[in-house]
Amino acid sequence: MADIVLRNLEDHLKEKLRLRAARNQRSMNAELREIVSAALAQPRGSSKVDLKRLAADIRGLSAGRRQTPSEDLLRESRNQR
Repeated sequence: MADIVLRNLEDHLKEKLRLRAARNQRSMNAELREIVSAALAQPRGSSKVDLKRLAADIRGLSAGRRQTPSEDLLRESRNQR
């Protein structure tokens, strides 16, 4: 087995990991192994359906907000030079 070092983990994530490990009666190291194993066990092939769903979710984040066409933004940027 290989060893991996995880650096610069934000404090709030470390605390969430600690609590999750305690809840599952595992060490933090064992909990990380479980998280990585579960994440890598899932197939990651992107299908058109997945991409369309993701695009719809992203569009939903800005629903109801005023949209500025990109050509207007480009023109404005050029005029500021």
